[in-house]
Amino acid sequence: METTLTKAEEKAMKILWSIKSGLIRDVIKEYEEPKPAYTTVATIFKILEKKGFVGRKPIANTHEYFPLIKKSEYTKGFMKNFIKNYFSNSFKNMVSELSNQEDLSTEEMEELIQHFKTKIDEKNKK
Repeated sequence: METTLTKAEEKAMKILWSIKSGLIRDVIKEYEEPKPAYTTVATIFKILEKKGFVGRKPIANTHEYFPLIKKSEYTKGFMKNFIKNYFSNSFKNMVSELSNQEDLSTEEMEELIQHFKTKIDEKNKK
């Protein structure tokens, strides 16, 4: 399965994940204005089906679409590729870069430290 989605494909998947399954018209209802054309969303779903992200089952003269991949699975793959492509496959480099951002507050940094301490404790208990 291809792991990357375009912005349009990702938007359609986010809607499908939120509604669990639906017809193309159900997905279009969830878009903000201006809503895309029916044919545009139908094309996106054909591509998503080819990529292995959605399945479909016939209902009367149309199809109901449903996710074949969980949002958490996609997010995990997306983050792995993001770290690989932008931070030399180093989570440490990513966190370091984020901590250098001026808009990251002291409180947010402390929350991150606490999060990592909790994760360290969990790993040490295994």
